[in-house]
Amino acid sequence: MEGFLVALAISFGVIFVAELGDKSQLMAMTFATRYRATTVLAGISIATAVVHLISVAVGYGLGAALPTGWIGLAAGIAFLVFGAWTLRGDSLTDDEKAKAGRTGRSALWAVGGAFFLAELGDKTMLATITLATQHGWFGTWIGSTIGMVAADALAILVGRWLGKALPEKAIKYGAAVLFVIFGVWLLIDAIGRLT
Repeated sequence: MEGFLVALAISFGVIFVAELGDKSQLMAMTFATRYRATTVLAGISIATAVVHLISVAVGYGLGAALPTGWIGLAAGIAFLVFGAWTLRGDSLTDDEKAKAGRTGRSALWAVGGAFFLAELGDKTMLATITLATQHGWFGTWIGSTIGMVAADALAILVGRWLGKALPEKAIKYGAAVLFVIFGVWLLIDAIGRLT
């Protein structure tokens, strides 16, 4: 039990600090301006739990790393597409706008999918792999997942406030810019790993 608590505490602290100011927090703020906070938090939690489970499996079981350069490259391209898609926009009827505010599974999948892609090969994934090579897998998994979700929950609170204070057009352009920044960031990081 002591090993579990040590792994949980260390993983929570390391991942919480690593996540502060990370692109995932900016994504959480962006999604929170468009979707219900509970939906965003649920999507983040699911994606984080899955990515960190993969991370501890790699770190604990294999002691090797995923080909993060290629995964990061694919994620970077996907985020550039997300940015263009956001700029293009969709026209919603008033009824559809009301449904988007109450959103269900489609927003959950959008948030979860985006976070899953963003976290593959990210520093928090690599940190979790490293922690799992040194500590128990279960404590590392739980601690790293809770640490990341806690840091992103702070970003969701800020995003909800911005969603009420900013006009929809500013949010649309801001989200598109952030997606492009995430995409370029992921591409630069991936190219650095591949060279």
